[in-house]
Amino acid sequence: MNKENPLLAEVRDRLASKERSLLSPLACLSQEGIRRIQEEREGYRQPFAKDADRILHSKAYTRYIDKTQVFSLIDNDHITHRVLHVQLVSRIARTAGRFLGLNEDLIEAIALGHDIGHPPFGHEGEHILDRLCRDHGLPGFRHNIQSVYFLDRIERKGKGWNLSLQVLDGILCHDGEANHTRLVPERSRKKDFAHFDQLLAKNAFQLKNKKSLMPMTLEGCLVRLADTVAYIGRDIEDAIELQLIKRQEIPAACAEILGRSNGTIVHTLVSDLITNNLHIYNEQHNEHADYIGLSKEIGSALLELKKFNYEKIYRNPLFKPDFKRIHSCYEQLFAFYLDQLVRDEPPSKLAQQLAQQPEGAGKHPERSFWHSMPVTYLNNQKPAALVRDYLAGMTDNFFLHQAKLLGCDVPEKRCIVN
Repeated sequence: MNKENPLLAEVRDRLASKERSLLSPLACLSQEGIRRIQEEREGYRQPFAKDADRILHSKAYTRYIDKTQVFSLIDNDHITHRVLHVQLVSRIARTAGRFLGLNEDLIEAIALGHDIGHPPFGHEGEHILDRLCRDHGLPGFRHNIQSVYFLDRIERKGKGWNLSLQVLDGILCHDGEANHTRLVPERSRKKDFAHFDQLLAKNAFQLKNKKSLMPMTLEGCLVRLADTVAYIGRDIEDAIELQLIKRQEIPAACAEILGRSNGTIVHTLVSDLITNNLHIYNEQHNEHADYIGLSKEIGSALLELKKFNYEKIYRNPLFKPDFKRIHSCYEQLFAFYLDQLVRDEPPSKLAQQLAQQPEGAGKHPERSFWHSMPVTYLNNQKPAALVRDYLAGMTDNFFLHQAKLLGCDVPEKRCIVN
């Protein structure tokens, strides 16, 4: 049953050969995928395609369905949630990657996994959890680092999904695109997990350093640019849907170059990504061709449109009428779970109880908080880190449910229909 089907293996090898002949010399081939643990059974799927499947089947991916993208506490089914955002990033990046001769499987895996570490209530929740982590002696919180923690250390009872180094690198380095419209992969970085773990630890403890990490592959760089392409116009459409801004407010100079609708904006940006980077497909592997970016005119217009979004949407306090209560809920939940661990359920004691519990046995309500945490993780992490991981993994609705059980002043969702 575990024997590899020779016909499927032959097809896989043929696909690998096809990659070598069709993809750009600057692309990352599937055969270059490096895993932390060598797997005995290779299977018929190529490594990065397997990684994309593993991310799709993760519990953390399932929780995307109820994670805020930008707008929280809104009862409107047409508003973008995190699950749609990552699919849009994947589609946009794969479309551009196909024209540029890059590895679509690697692009898809990075795109699907890049936001898995986002806590409840989007970037606002990230800011709150960052402060709470610092207050309790932990490094600050960043969702890109938490995404790696979930996929590599917490999922599957602590085994992780054994994803390829290039996928985890793309996820870790996807953030920090705010002022970059041209990216150069950091190919000089050592391609092994020992160096990756050092990089991860270093950035966990140096969150005040605003210098962004750069992906080691062009595929990772493309996903990072596609992240902006996917959200910039979509967030405007959501704000218009919620009657928070009007389409006429889009700066005239940006609208003239990029368009006034999400469809036009995406089409303009993706077209520019392709036409401005055909050197990737045509050129041989050399340092002068090893970059990806937008043209000067389009890139400048995009940065101006970002300023508009930040001023009118992301930083506008009028769009966050209930976040004082969300702040309070975060603080009370963090304090409650931390007290439960430190005083009532020390991790070492809890780990021993879980280890002795028969497989498939029902979980005691008082310990249901920890039932998905691996024993090794319970033993090796500070209580505050365990609380961080638990809160970060919550969906918006589960967070509100737990806060309500605790007696917090929980905000209600507002119904806004255009």
